[in-house]
Amino acid sequence: MSLDIFLDDNELIARIKDLKKERNAIILAHSYERPEVQDIADYVGDSLELSRLAAKTDADVIVFCSVHFMAETAKILSPQKTVLLPAAEAGCPLADMITPAQLEVEKAKHPNAAVVAYVNCSAEIKAMADVCCTSANAVQVVDAMPQDEILFVPDQHLGRWVQTQTNKKMILWAGCCPTHQRMKAKDILELKKEHPGCEVVVHPESNEDICNLADAILSTSQMLRYCQASSAKTFIIGTEMGMLHRLRTAMPDKTFLQPSKGLICPNMKMTQLEDVYEALKELKNPIEIPEPIRIKALASLNGMLAAVPTK
Repeated sequence: MSLDIFLDDNELIARIKDLKKERNAIILAHSYERPEVQDIADYVGDSLELSRLAAKTDADVIVFCSVHFMAETAKILSPQKTVLLPAAEAGCPLADMITPAQLEVEKAKHPNAAVVAYVNCSAEIKAMADVCCTSANAVQVVDAMPQDEILFVPDQHLGRWVQTQTNKKMILWAGCCPTHQRMKAKDILELKKEHPGCEVVVHPESNEDICNLADAILSTSQMLRYCQASSAKTFIIGTEMGMLHRLRTAMPDKTFLQPSKGLICPNMKMTQLEDVYEALKELKNPIEIPEPIRIKALASLNGMLAAVPTK
């Protein structure tokens, strides 16, 4: 079906708002999405916090501007709602770095280990894990497990950072985020020289040499709260470039710098306003998860919430 022609973005945004009301929909956008997509969202944030928030609303439709595993998580938590991924081809290289077959083999190698799965993975991997975690609560989840050995998948850098904070034996799967891999320590050092007194805030998916330069190692939502509370006026933000828009919108009086060029996740940038419109108009790209997998994945997510209760 050909896309409707709009005179300008304002007309397109107006139609998106109309359709949102008609569909009783809520629009979510991850912090790495395009600025214009973040701006039309009802909520912007981390993937799991957005999914949990949407589950508590009376919306019939969730339009999740993100990548596939994030929309899956929303469906796991809201099976009765229609969950739409505006850009159907938006995947995640990190999530794709482990398959159910590979995890089955690794579990057999380490029968005494608890499987802790970072939420940046498929529904199938969540279903095979003992518990899930986020970048914000990974240390607490690992510490809460009764087992002494932890098989941590799929991000080795988050797992390595957790290893510095716990006495558990961490067995790390060799996955990584290609976008965070592109960050260079020399670029951070150069920016620090140019901006004395600035603070370096990086994501735990970053390489070890990057983390060693950081004043704080935080998830994206933690970054927002940290920068709001800090007395510093200039920050070097070590994560995908979309986060800078969120920070600048929330704190226009502060300066946020990106340490390296090209910190762009092409999958997170696939969603455009036209895709959001098409998703709402046609209920396009609905997420479907087989119920046995959804139930097991939900148990892993609920296990995380039991291990790390939230207020």
